[in-house]
Amino acid sequence: MSERYGRQEVLAEVGPAGQARLAAARVLVVGAGGLGCAVLPYLAAAGVGTLAVLDPDRVELSNLHRQPLYRMQDLGRPKVEAARAAVLALNPQTRLEAHATALTAANVAAWVAGHAAVVDAADSLAVSYMLSDACQRAGVALVSASVLGLAGYVGVFCAGAPSYRAVFPEMPRQAGSCARNGVLGTAVGVMGTLQAHLVVSLLLGLEPTARGRLWSLDFRTLHVGEVNFARAAEPEGPALTFIAPAEVRDSDLVIDLRGPEEAPHSPFPQALRLTVEALEESPPPLPEAARVVLCCRSGIRAWRAARVLQARGHTALALIALGE
Repeated sequence: MSERYGRQEVLAEVGPAGQARLAAARVLVVGAGGLGCAVLPYLAAAGVGTLAVLDPDRVELSNLHRQPLYRMQDLGRPKVEAARAAVLALNPQTRLEAHATALTAANVAAWVAGHAAVVDAADSLAVSYMLSDACQRAGVALVSASVLGLAGYVGVFCAGAPSYRAVFPEMPRQAGSCARNGVLGTAVGVMGTLQAHLVVSLLLGLEPTARGRLWSLDFRTLHVGEVNFARAAEPEGPALTFIAPAEVRDSDLVIDLRGPEEAPHSPFPQALRLTVEALEESPPPLPEAARVVLCCRSGIRAWRAARVLQARGHTALALIALGE
């Protein structure tokens, strides 16, 4: 028995065989922010053999209250590089592949392939839908979580369980952010640790399975709720899917929903500039034959606009989340 893992290997639910399964596993972690900073060290400490982490951001001072994997000397450093150094200092037996890149509709399928589980720690609804679609096609389990303010949820989707779309068939009309709405660092740590535990549970095959279950936590009242969505039906009809900017065709009609103060210049010179409110109030006539591509920063306004156009009979639609 390994001295490093002895305290968990002695568990009947783990044993040498379970520890060997952890060592052989590859897990993809999308996001090295608050959730990822809890997920990564706990998976490494548990002995998960290979971790791949994606995040294009650099460490900022405002991150440190909820991202304790980083130190003051890491300010300005790519998060994935700082995370790799911290994780390997904890457990040099873990292989950590650090990728300072963003997950996109163009690369999501390639990143998901070959992993036993995927952790959605990106704090982006567009990423959650993209990961769910890719995991559903590849048969890979997705452990997704979100925290805002004093509340959060975590669930296990795909790979024998319904997809994220089955539980969240619609995006909210608007979404908050840590910068605008605030977030408690301890709440993020708890949810990230739960994500890590659920990954370990999946890799070990613990029963009852975590697949098809979602837990919500109110950190003000300490109330914990659970929903079993194992029998949830997938949404009917064509799904609203995200595409990469490079997938826009010359024949597409592109609508950039960001205002000029938000984005003075669109990456698509031919784009029609409209706000989602204007589109909801009085949609302009659009050619029925063209695919309509709707763009905004997070994907939420694009989703709203797509639902307006669907109600008017448009079926050829695609969404782009342009990010910051």
